[in-house]
Amino acid sequence: MGLLLTTFVIGTDDFVIAGILPEISADLRVSEGAAGQLVTVFSITYAIACPVLAVATSRVPRKALIVGGLAVFAVVNFITALAPSFGTLMALRVVAALVAATLSPAAFAVAGRLAAPERTGRAIGTVAAGLTLSLVAGVPFGSWVSGVWQWEATFIAVGAFSCLAVAITALMLPSIPQTRVIGVAERLRLLRRPPVLLCVLGTMLAACGGLMPYIYMAPITHDLTGVGGQYVGVFIAIVGVSGAVGTVLGGRLTDRWGVDRTLLAAFGGVVVAALVLLAVGGIGQGTVPVWVVGVVLVLWGVPGWGNNPPMNARAMHMGGDAATEALALNTSGLYAGIALAGAIGGGAVNASGGIGVLVVACVAGLITIVVMAMSVRRYPSPTRAPEGGTAPREVALP
Repeated sequence: MGLLLTTFVIGTDDFVIAGILPEISADLRVSEGAAGQLVTVFSITYAIACPVLAVATSRVPRKALIVGGLAVFAVVNFITALAPSFGTLMALRVVAALVAATLSPAAFAVAGRLAAPERTGRAIGTVAAGLTLSLVAGVPFGSWVSGVWQWEATFIAVGAFSCLAVAITALMLPSIPQTRVIGVAERLRLLRRPPVLLCVLGTMLAACGGLMPYIYMAPITHDLTGVGGQYVGVFIAIVGVSGAVGTVLGGRLTDRWGVDRTLLAAFGGVVVAALVLLAVGGIGQGTVPVWVVGVVLVLWGVPGWGNNPPMNARAMHMGGDAATEALALNTSGLYAGIALAGAIGGGAVNASGGIGVLVVACVAGLITIVVMAMSVRRYPSPTRAPEGGTAPREVALP
């Protein structure tokens, strides 16, 4: 429970910016594109720091690292609520990302080590569900809190959830014996393997195109429907629930269809949904019914998160004996893609509004399909996903 709460508060802290973007923009007097860079800087910091911090903290007992890290995370969020300027807020997002990059690998590694070998994959998946849960509950709640009070209250809420995670983790998580952690040099050697490099590249491109509309949901909602931000929280919740369904469905289809087929189908679904949003936006000219946008977001959310199980399965397979390192790098690719989504989407929204974001997201999605189609043809995965227990369990896994 404590490990799931850990990923829940990290996911909420990262993604909640999408729900409070207009409030931050107005209060701190920056454009929505500039405010979106709060997601960018968080994601870049996480992607770069994750493998380095995993090694730097390798000698710290796992329970102490997680409990102490959550306490620091709570403090950082409480201080964020007091940020007097956009520059200060940006700096605090860097600090929060550094703490998150330390916590996530430890949480996943502990989950894998505490589980029986045949249930390692399920245990890691349960902890990963905290990220999806943050979309379903954490981000909509944070958006609601911001609407009722102010955006600062959202970070106070995240800090409070972090304190709850501290208490539960301290009480329920057993002490974990120390084990060897693979060094940075060995991790970086994976980049010389083309299959792994292409997998990470695919994840980065998929995150860029797939999450760009999520980050800039507020301007997209306005351009499509002509209404204000009152529906942003609802739409984010719709995407979160759809993502939870997509994660489960993606895992089952991976077992039934195979890794590569499920992967390409999921990527294709994301592009189709973005194209439909773009089409109805062009036809409706700001008068698209809210329910239509909600339906299309369901069609987008399911494949958008449904690609996670097959992509992780592919990363494990392509990593071979170093499966956990491949997964670590794949996670860095995910956050690098989120950073690109924030940066590129920010330029698009400043230039062409929400419709411009959808155009760029469609292009990124098409590039993703081309790259992954070439990758799976040259380096096909097994017909069935590898078992979760095949990954070495002693290495920190983000």
